[in-house]
Amino acid sequence: MTHDLDKALTGISGILVTPYDEQGDIAPARLASIVDRALGAGLHMPVVNGNTGEFYALTTSEACTMAREVVALVDGRAPVLAGVGRGLRDAVALARASRDAGATALMVHQPPDPFVAPRGVVDYLHAINDASGGLPMMLYLRNDAIGTRAIADLCAVPNVRGVKWATPNPLRLAEAIAACDPAITWVGGLAEVWAPVFYAVGARGFTSGLINVWPEHSMAIHAALEAGDYAKANQKIRKMKAFEDVRAEELNGTNVTGVKAALQAIGMDCGPTRAPSAWPLTEVQHNLMIRFLCENGLV
Repeated sequence: MTHDLDKALTGISGILVTPYDEQGDIAPARLASIVDRALGAGLHMPVVNGNTGEFYALTTSEACTMAREVVALVDGRAPVLAGVGRGLRDAVALARASRDAGATALMVHQPPDPFVAPRGVVDYLHAINDASGGLPMMLYLRNDAIGTRAIADLCAVPNVRGVKWATPNPLRLAEAIAACDPAITWVGGLAEVWAPVFYAVGARGFTSGLINVWPEHSMAIHAALEAGDYAKANQKIRKMKAFEDVRAEELNGTNVTGVKAALQAIGMDCGPTRAPSAWPLTEVQHNLMIRFLCENGLV
């Protein structure tokens, strides 16, 4: 089935968790009910091997398996965005595996190497593009300190179609939008809470971890933003604030912990997180999460 990728990018990119079994091994079949519910709610694009999927806790082999299994679970119902990254050879291997699995596009994580030159990232993107045979790419930008000119150079690499903007700097985002090809789709990469701010300067769509737990609410926020009803969107975002507050604790070390703890509480257990993520939630964090779930009728 052919999907409209540009339209999907302006929707919700739902970052799926990576489930583990009792032995700590990946258990992708546990995602089936989560994927079905999210797609039933209208999710525009599931994302495998994103940060909520504990990308950096997975081996490259596990990430390749997750790409293949998630594409199979989605079964053509929506485009699938597959995360690739780490060292160049790992990124190239993941790009090939994601292409072979049938992923629609690649989300390229910003290299975490402490010695990264912007022009080196251009070469990195070219290598990924070559390895995938030209799959569309969405850049995951977590550091805007490289400057607008460097961001424009990255966006000029063939087959870059979008940027997941994951820095709390809307003014720099506005500059980048103005400096790049108008065909690039700019996506809010800091979940629902930052989406209205990013929409105001030209981004469309947003990423979401809440989609694993409460996809209907994420979809309602997206609908309000698309209608230009910022008051309604902000009202709905306030309802989920406690969920994001828990995820932001311990230097964001409970980001995935909060999602997986919520999934356990609503009967969709995907196992714990892997260290160095925090697990489990503290008693205070757990009580806040349970209160959030109860107040919104999720348990």
